[in-house]
Parts: sequence; structure tokens; C-alpha cells
Amino acid sequence: MTVSAGTRGAHWLFEPTARDSVFTPERISDEHRLIRQTADAFVANEVLPHLDRLDAKDWTFVRELVRNCAELGLVGTDVPEEYNGLGLDKISSLIVSESVGRLASWAVTFGGQTGLSITPLLCFGTPEQKQKYLPRLVSGEMVGAYALSETGSGSDALGARCRAARQPDGSYLLSGEKMWITNGGFADFFTVFAKVDGEAFTAFLVERSFPGVTTGNEEHKMGLHGSSTVPLILQEVRVPAENVLGEPGKGHKVAFNVLNYGRFKLGAMCSGGAKFVIAEAAKYASERRQFGKSIGEFGAIRFKLAEMTVREYAVESMLYRIAGLFDGSMASLDSTPGNGMLAALEELAIEASITKVAGSEMFDYVVDENVQIHGGNGFVRDYAAERHYRDARVNRIFEGTNEINRMLIPGMIARRGRVRAIEPDGTPLGALRAASTMVLATAVEKYGQKLADQQEVLMFAADAIIDTFACDSVVVRAEASGDALHAAVASVYVNDAIARAEIAARNALAAMGEPGAALLRPLRELMDITPLNTVPLRHQIAEAVLARRKYPFA
Repeated sequence: MTVSAGTRGAHWLFEPTARDSVFTPERISDEHRLIRQTADAFVANEVLPHLDRLDAKDWTFVRELVRNCAELGLVGTDVPEEYNGLGLDKISSLIVSESVGRLASWAVTFGGQTGLSITPLLCFGTPEQKQKYLPRLVSGEMVGAYALSETGSGSDALGARCRAARQPDGSYLLSGEKMWITNGGFADFFTVFAKVDGEAFTAFLVERSFPGVTTGNEEHKMGLHGSSTVPLILQEVRVPAENVLGEPGKGHKVAFNVLNYGRFKLGAMCSGGAKFVIAEAAKYASERRQFGKSIGEFGAIRFKLAEMTVREYAVESMLYRIAGLFDGSMASLDSTPGNGMLAALEELAIEASITKVAGSEMFDYVVDENVQIHGGNGFVRDYAAERHYRDARVNRIFEGTNEINRMLIPGMIARRGRVRAIEPDGTPLGALRAASTMVLATAVEKYGQKLADQQEVLMFAADAIIDTFACDSVVVRAEASGDALHAAVASVYVNDAIARAEIAARNALAAMGEPGAALLRPLRELMDITPLNTVPLRHQIAEAVLARRKYPFA
């Protein structure tokens, strides 16, 4: 199956999807399955048995894990062979990210190495920079970290106060403090963002060995106890001119495009984590007995297991679809690996933000219901449910908060000039598209260039848009499978999404005053779709989860 080349981001919002253009998990190759087996085995055999060493912050052991993982080729999936990588497709990278997502602390360490350290070099590095650093990162000889955030500039990354003073010899002196640096306690290599002469936001490649580079104490975090998070302190660190990454003053292009890929990979890690937790919940529900039978026989528990599965299925469907689009876009936009990846990241930024929001919130739901299914046992550290719950919370903050990403989704669509209200086609999917585009077109017409100031409207619009993409993805996948269980999951998701999207659209239109109020009646007529009785469908889904004691589509 080949993905249609050059497909534009957010096309699915304005036009029907060509069914053969969507990559689904059921279409992975034998090579992809072998990659999954390798990654799963590594996490199961080398990571999960050593939780105590991770939580004890044994960074020597963690560096050993990075090297062992690298020896299997899992660190270099995105990297071309000329830099000792494997040069695999984005489906492979997605599969590896799902596997490492089973343990959040390790996933964060892995993501800091592969996504946040390797991706900037791939997209923006000179041939000399790539040759110098990529082979060492791919082998695990060097551990990387990404230094963007500061105490006063978290979401407002361009408000950074870290300074780079240009020197007569062309070098730069970096001074300032970066916060919440993943892998920072043991990293050798940092991608640092600073303002040249207080103005030009620029990315620099900084080695720990450079005089003036130090790191602070480990943060005392709610979760992710097995990962390193420290401040990075820069005291007049001399960085040679050849270590500027990208163009001076264009650091925002580095930062935001790296975050696009990070958002996609974070969604993948949430998806992998959710599958792992669903299996734990199913096993516990099958074995825990109350009132003379297993709690998995009760309707309330079955609802939870089914809903966990339905939400994960939607995120998984979106992720594989986007990975297929990444590969298709990279192949058609540019033959150069770094340039092709950069172009694809820019084009699919909307979809990356969608999977970040949807993935992190789905995973929050899954870990929360896992605690509930475990009851009192879920609240104590004897069971993994408590750790999953703590570790998952940061995902809604990582890679741009979910609030920021919600505002980006409709904002990016509007800026691309692709907004138009479309007519419904008589299907639930058509109704969703029509409602979402009605809201977006009305907002663009009313607010114009000031749309970015209407945060509430943007967030309501984003919710409708996210559900539209998710519904489109699950329907295509279920139809392609021809399987009754797939159809049941897709039906439940679409049924519930219609209700959610109607509320989001109604609130958005009401917030816009007169132009929106005039559309409330047409919206009600558009979304007047008879709801399904989802109870038997949920029972069917829960039966599959309990019978297999895992996410049934794994």
C-alpha cells in the first residue's frame, strides 16, 4: 500500500478521504512486526525488571540502557545509513515509540535522545555537524538533551532570557539558565536556544565539556522518578561559530518543528502506554472477585474497559495514518532526508498537535480508570496502577501544553487560508465536517487577524476538529478491516463524538455573538442524528478485552 504523495495537512476537514490513502495498523509489514518484537523484548527484558535502579537515579545504568538500545538499532530508526542509522520509515519509528511507552521514565529518556536531540540535527544540521554528532548519538556513546524552556518562558519560548553575545572571532558567549531539562543530569550534548545580542533567537550545539556548562540538582517530581530532570546553567560558555544550528535568528524554526515531531512521538508513547495499562486492567478485572464473581462481569467495569479501548483505538488509528502521511510527504516533497522531514513536519503540524492532545488525554483517562478498577489497590505502590497515574500527568504539559496545542490547531488551519464551510453529505462524518468548518469559517470571518486572541473559541473549535479527524480515521480503518469488533469500536466512538462535537460547536457559536447565534438552529438540525444504543456494543468490546486480557487489536 502506498500513501498518496503530497497530501496536504488538514485536507480531511474539507474533503472526503480517499480510502486507499490511509495507512492503518493492520497494514504493517513483516519487517515492522520484527521491529516491534525487538523493541518489546528490549523493554520487557532489560528495562521493566530494573524499575528500582531507574527510580534510584542510577544514571550509569541508564546510559548503559541507551547504549544497549542503540546496539539493537532502535535509537537510529530516523537516521540515514551514512550516519550509522537504519534510515527506516516513520511507521517503524512509531512502532518503537509505542513499545518504549510502556514505561514512562524510560520513554522520556529515549525521547530526549531520539526526538529532541537527533531530530534537530537531521533537519537543520550542516553535513559537518551531522557527521560529528549523529553517529555518536545513534550509538549511545553520547547522550543528548534539549534546552528550550526557562523559568519565565515555558509556553512562551521566544521570550527566553538566555543570551548569546557575539565575539570578534565569530564565536558566542552563552549565559543563562534553562529549566526542566530531560536527560540533563547525565547528558553530554545539549541543543540550547538563546538570543544573540538579546534579539535573534538562535539554536546552538553545546557540549558538557565546554567550560562554564553545569547542571543543577534533580527536580523532585510528581512522577517520572526514573528520568533525569535538572536545570542547565550556562556561565559565559564559549560556543564556536560552527556550532550554530540552522541560521542565526531562525531558532524558532528549529524549536517549533522539533516540537511537531515530539508531539507525534509523545502521542505514540501514550498509545503504547495505554495498551500496556489496558492489559493490566483486564487481568485485574478478570482475577479480582467481589460478590461471588469477577469484577469484569459487572456492567460498570465493562463500560470502563470498553471506553479505554475505544479511545485508544481512535488515537492509534490517527497515529498510523499520520505516520503514513509523513512517509508519503517525505518521499514527494524532497529527496534529501533532512529537508524532506522538515517539509513533512511543517505540513503535518496540525495533525501532530491533534495526536498530542488526543493521545495525552486518552492516556489520562486510561490510567485514571485503571486506578478505579483496582480500587484501593490502585492507590498504593504495591501495584503499578499508582505509578502509571503519576507518570502520565505531565504528558498534557510536555511538548507545548494541551491548551497551547488546542489554540494552534484551528489557528494553523486559518493561517493556511484553507477555511471554508462545507455542505453536509447525509452521513455522521459529513455532519461533523460541516459543523467543524461552520465554526471555523464563522470565527475567521468575525475575528480575522485577531482570531488568535479568542482563546475560548479556538479551544471549542479544536475539540470539534479533533473529533472529526478521529472519526474519519476510525471509520476508514474499520471499513478496511471488515471485522465486526472494529465496526463496534468505530460505531461507539462516532456516536459519542457527535454529541461532544455538537456541544463544542454550540458553545463556540454562542461565544461569537450575533453571527454565531444565527447558526445555532442550523447546527441543531445538522447534528440531529439518532444516537445508538452503545451498551451491547460496549459489552462486545469488553468481552474481547477480557477474553484476551489485553487491548484486543494488538
